Amino acid sequence: MDPEVTLLLQCPRGGLPEEQVRVELSPAYDRRPLPGGDEAIATVWENRLQAQPWLFDAPKFRLHSATLAPAGSLGPQLCLHLGLTSYRDFLGTNWASSAASLRQQGAADWGDRQAYLADPLGVGAVLVTADDFLVLLRRSRQVAEAPELMDVPGGHPEPQTLCPGDSPRHEDLPGELVMREIFSSVLREICDEVNLPLLTLSQPQLLGIACNETSSGRASATFFVQCSLTSEQVREYYLNGGPEAEESTGVIFVGTQNVRRLQEAEVWAELCPSAKGALLLYTRVQDHALAAPALSPQR
Repeated sequence: MDPEVTLLLQCPRGGLPEEQVRVELSPAYDRRPLPGGDEAIATVWENRLQAQPWLFDAPKFRLHSATLAPAGSLGPQLCLHLGLTSYRDFLGTNWASSAASLRQQGAADWGDRQAYLADPLGVGAVLVTADDFLVLLRRSRQVAEAPELMDVPGGHPEPQTLCPGDSPRHEDLPGELVMREIFSSVLREICDEVNLPLLTLSQPQLLGIACNETSSGRASATFFVQCSLTSEQVREYYLNGGPEAEESTGVIFVGTQNVRRLQEAEVWAELCPSAKGALLLYTRVQDHALAAPALSPQR
């Protein structure tokens, strides 16, 4: 396993559709206040804004944990336990110089290494074309994380999509709508980043959740999405530019039959952790589509 990535959860049966996932959103799943106060977060944020003035804060969903239902259970097979956080808090905790000590302190104080970290939930897409190529993007220099590395299309589900305003409240965000936003957000990111029409994309299947250890265990949900266009058609749409064209500088295609060999290739070092996690989950789910999940779903 690559040290930059850990796999938190692998979904059964080749992935789960939206109706097999439910969400519990509660203040109990929010980040704990820092032991010395949250003023340190504001300091980190101000310093980052001076270096990257294009950054902006926004509310995010925080992944506290995820639980798979026992084999053979009826109803939803996966429950995501979510709180609320923000991008500012993410940079001030997961990306802070004190992140390692915060994880140690969280384990000591709460029995949870992530207790003091923002941990905003990301989403990423294993996007496969009609001629069996996986779609990767070369990230631009202007992104806050992993500039110039290759990534899968992705981003974040947005609380503000469901409840416009600076500070959405837990009680204003029903679990069913949050779950719908999570699945919808990965399609929105593909449309915005790759410039593909929504009608060319299949409904997402959740493959699992991977954690980026370079950002202190921040989790991202990986989805499989099939595209009805060929790789050349996808390239044409991408080159025409989309709403988030500035986030990447090129599109790369990898044959699905070659994905398993990427780990042994030099190109693996050019993948950012979220892409590595997505591809590892994709190969595992493909290999074990009919088997029980081999990973612990608890966090």
